[in-house]
Amino acid sequence: MHTPDQSKIESSVRRALEEDIGLGDITGELIDPLLIQEAKLVCREEAILCGSKWFESAFNLLDPDVKINWNQEEGSLIKENTEVATIKGNSKCMVASERTGLNFLQMMSGIAYKTYSYKQELYGAQTTLLDTRKTLPGLRYEQKYSVLVGGGQNHRMGLYDAALVKENHIISAGSIHSAVARLRENKVKLIEVEVENLDELNEAIKSQADIAMLDNFNTHDLLKASEMAQGKIKIEVSGNIDKEQIVKLKNLNIGVSTSVGIGGDPINGSSFKDIIGKFEEDDETDAILMIGEIGGPQEVAAGEFAKDNMKKPVIAYIAGL
Repeated sequence: MHTPDQSKIESSVRRALEEDIGLGDITGELIDPLLIQEAKLVCREEAILCGSKWFESAFNLLDPDVKINWNQEEGSLIKENTEVATIKGNSKCMVASERTGLNFLQMMSGIAYKTYSYKQELYGAQTTLLDTRKTLPGLRYEQKYSVLVGGGQNHRMGLYDAALVKENHIISAGSIHSAVARLRENKVKLIEVEVENLDELNEAIKSQADIAMLDNFNTHDLLKASEMAQGKIKIEVSGNIDKEQIVKLKNLNIGVSTSVGIGGDPINGSSFKDIIGKFEEDDETDAILMIGEIGGPQEVAAGEFAKDNMKKPVIAYIAGL
């Protein structure tokens, strides 16, 4: 489970409490400031629990002595009418905190559950579920964290951590090739290009971009794009993605079937030659992409083995000297 950043949590919750309480809770003044009360948190419909640390922070910031006992863990699937937690603390503080705490918990649990439901539609497929930057202002961290809890993966967090070449960039640079070349000159390692048709995909492949985002491609063009991209570029599918579209993508069987790490990674004692030999025997493997670090004897041995024994396509990328 991804561990959220406590400093980000507190910063976000403080802003939310200030937004709600402002100069003070007017009707909260009616409550005895010494009164201690208990409350139960009940989930009224099936959900994925997400945002528990934000919920806790909303209460702790106003009442450091509050006690919250969770009956469910973050990321767990909760059935309807389940008692999720109990809260005991200062009544006046609790009333002032509850809406902020619930706002975070409900929003984040909802996103996590929707991600989970989409992920269930992809069960057994080779497709990875990614999020976008189309988040509520000021809540991107929370919303992207929720996607992770629901079983999805994060795309870029913002404009600062990855390159995604879109129409305006292409127009300004003059072409996809020019845009990618300029980014390479700027030492950008991972470059993604949004393409709107097969011709643009072909240009992205020729420019040696790393990923092509297929924007609103129809089913026929998705299949063609998958064939064009095989072993040359990774592809992402974007635009009007709903459950019906998810099922179609699953049936297209687009993606990576198996990934194996060797050498210093988990499977010790195996060689490139051993692994690609297994892939040759695997009926569900159509092609093999081999990535090596230094181009040493393991890679040489694998190349010789592939030349003499492999019928399936083998594409190799060897980094370093």
